[in-house]
Amino acid sequence: MTTPATRNGHKIETEAEGETRTSIERIEKLNAKEEAKYAGKLKVDSSLTRALVSFQSNKNRAVYRWFKYKEAFSAALVERLLQRCGLISGTILDPFAGSGTALFAAGEMGLKADGIELLPIGQSIIDTKKIVDWELDDSDVETLSRYKRDRPWEDSSLNIPVRELRITKGAYSEETNEMIAKYLGKISSENPKVGAVLKFALLCVLESIGFTRKDGQYLRWDFRSSRGQGKKKFDKGSIPSFNKAISDKLAEIISDLRGSDEQMDIFGTRRTKAEIELHRGSCLDILPSFKPDIYDGIITSPPYCNRYDYTRTYALELALLGVDEEGICKLRQEMLSCTVENRAKDLLSMNPGWQVAIKAADENVLLQSILGFLDVQRENGNLNNNGIPRMVRGYFYEMACVIYESLRVLNRGAPLIMVNDNVKYAGVAISVDIILSEIAEQLGFETERILVLPGGKGNSSQQMGAHGREPIRKCVYIWRKY
Repeated sequence: MTTPATRNGHKIETEAEGETRTSIERIEKLNAKEEAKYAGKLKVDSSLTRALVSFQSNKNRAVYRWFKYKEAFSAALVERLLQRCGLISGTILDPFAGSGTALFAAGEMGLKADGIELLPIGQSIIDTKKIVDWELDDSDVETLSRYKRDRPWEDSSLNIPVRELRITKGAYSEETNEMIAKYLGKISSENPKVGAVLKFALLCVLESIGFTRKDGQYLRWDFRSSRGQGKKKFDKGSIPSFNKAISDKLAEIISDLRGSDEQMDIFGTRRTKAEIELHRGSCLDILPSFKPDIYDGIITSPPYCNRYDYTRTYALELALLGVDEEGICKLRQEMLSCTVENRAKDLLSMNPGWQVAIKAADENVLLQSILGFLDVQRENGNLNNNGIPRMVRGYFYEMACVIYESLRVLNRGAPLIMVNDNVKYAGVAISVDIILSEIAEQLGFETERILVLPGGKGNSSQQMGAHGREPIRKCVYIWRKY
């Protein structure tokens, strides 16, 4: 291994390192200049805790807490932001609906809510919540109680084997595999409503009963599995038996169902059924099919530009829902570009009308400076993955198209509320909030506020070793169609 040249004990900077440092300084100056334009709108909001702007605050909410959808924001945040923006009636849209938190929170406030979701796991959560809220009756809840009490799957004569993908092979012990197969066989004979809730309960415990743990970009494997023999020993701790995990989850579900059986509002009247419509697929495909000027607000949290591949992190759940290898690959490419495995999308072939959105991204000076820098870093071999420039480019261009379509479907004066993170690659902090706000303004939005979480967050795990844990912003953008 070559030893770096030193002078008086200090490392001598190479010409390439000097050029990189100069490029970073140039981008930082340009970034500071662009941020200065938003000085009056970038506001630290001490009420926006990390728990509120994440799944954590849902842990104490009936139904929301059943499945730990790590990318979700909290129902309390949705309620607060909708009230802040004056959205107390009408119809809202979430084009990245995820587990449906925004849809159900808005529905409980009396709004009609439409959502778009690509991943089958998000679709399944939303479908189950709709069944739970409005379709289960007392006899259905009693059937769930019988499952918890008697564990009828133990004597099931019908076994439905657990589907495996290459990235999930060996995820469970033989005993757990056998019990899941018995459980699936038994619930297949139940009425569709109860069967859906019982299968959802299984989805909720898959991670806890197996050898894996979700860890950002991938599944981490426990040392007790056949795949957990890497350099760093990972011990996820106690792994409950299938029977204990599913019984505990059913107990939680039954408790929540019985606790909210009357569905009364604060005045003691029966709550009006929320109108929630889910569109299944990519918002890049579905949004252009909507009529213009039909929504009174949009509230959403798109995938972040952070390399997370949700088809990997939710692979156990996707496999159980019937997604095969071809389906995983298809979902991965249909997702908004947020992982290095995304191939570039031909956006103009998808929709020639997006020319104006692409032009807005082309003309964003800060974005183009960052993309140029990342391309040079790739050419010089300085990136830990050569797909990073393609991913970052795809992310912003595709988001520009989403913003364009969002503007088109909103009524005049309506807000778009977005939760998103800034990111950092190759030592350059990327102000996602500023770049997207500039693109949004060029397309026809006005930036009302960029609410900043206090304290910031650490940069992405890929950058900590080389560049330190420099705080970067996590924000809530509020734009309005003028």
